[in-house]
Amino acid sequence: MSKILVIEDESAIRRVLVKILSEENDKYSVEEAEDGLKGIEAIKKNDYDLVLCDIKMPKMDGVEVLEAASKIKPEIPFIMISGHGDLDTAVNTMRMGAFDYISKPPDLNRLLTTVRNALDRKELVVENTILKKKVSKNYQMIGESSGISLIKEMIEKVAPTDARVLITGSNGTGKELVAHWLHEKSPRSKAPFIEVNCAAIPSELIESELFGHVKGAFTSAVKDRAGKFEAANKGTIFLDEIGDMSLPAQAKVLRALQESKISRVGTDKDIKVDVRVVAATNKDLKKEISEGNFREDLYHRLAVILIKVPALNDRREDIPLLIEYFSDKIGKEQGTVKKIFSDKAVALLKSYDWTGNIRELRNVVERLIILGGQEVTEEDVKLFASK
Repeated sequence: MSKILVIEDESAIRRVLVKILSEENDKYSVEEAEDGLKGIEAIKKNDYDLVLCDIKMPKMDGVEVLEAASKIKPEIPFIMISGHGDLDTAVNTMRMGAFDYISKPPDLNRLLTTVRNALDRKELVVENTILKKKVSKNYQMIGESSGISLIKEMIEKVAPTDARVLITGSNGTGKELVAHWLHEKSPRSKAPFIEVNCAAIPSELIESELFGHVKGAFTSAVKDRAGKFEAANKGTIFLDEIGDMSLPAQAKVLRALQESKISRVGTDKDIKVDVRVVAATNKDLKKEISEGNFREDLYHRLAVILIKVPALNDRREDIPLLIEYFSDKIGKEQGTVKKIFSDKAVALLKSYDWTGNIRELRNVVERLIILGGQEVTEEDVKLFASK
């Protein structure tokens, strides 16, 4: 059940808001506060999924409440309630981090739509926060080869900026790892990192996934839904395998990059977004452009900075470090003692042709840990990891 707090000093407006939200959806639990000070106290003591807050209030106005709440519990979305003459202030609160605003007297449809959208985005942000806590452990950049050292240097230079980055490389080389670290080392690191695998989403659904949709936009659109660009607001969106994106979706992404705004499927209403875009592909996009499969103007928008991740065969000197890392990580995951790989076993693995790159090496190391002896030997490699 979603828990909503209404902070409003006008009792009549407050009662209307509470009544509408309580009666519309039995999944909403609605509490109320009659001024900003009481609202902040409630926020300190309780976990809310959404706050509706008036702008003009005695003791503590809505702007002050928003500022204070963002320091206490920054993950809570705020919808500001603006009276006549408060429009400029309402717009300014969105720059400060408010999700949206509604005007007095509240329009029923506008209110409910905005509340649903805010709760949808909160759900996406919470999911992303849970995933983000695992980033530092799950996305370590292992290696000391010249290729990896160059990438680390580029990340240090590029991450603090908002420059768009296009990451290229074969499947399994670790392009998503580079994207995570660009975000982790950026000023946006406390905001969402939203990953979209463009190759895994059917072409007819990619626009809805990226930009959201309104109720009735298509057969299965039973309610308004926020897209990934909205979920990534103030943070980073990672468009993995962007070479597989449909041309209509490419056009919309181009507009988002040019104008910093998107529109949901089924409506022409613009939504401002502040998102850093990092993209990745295993395709030759210049070839795709020449064949009419990818927009040249989008390519130039995305490829401000190009980072090419080397294949594992081009950085064999990193294989011993990667084996050590995977052996330790897999042992901890399985609750077993870390296994040692003999020098000859490591040398044999270094000599193999790793067409599947790091992903393939990780799978082979796990297989050897399960099937090999306490020390993984050259014979174990020949038996269980022959190429």
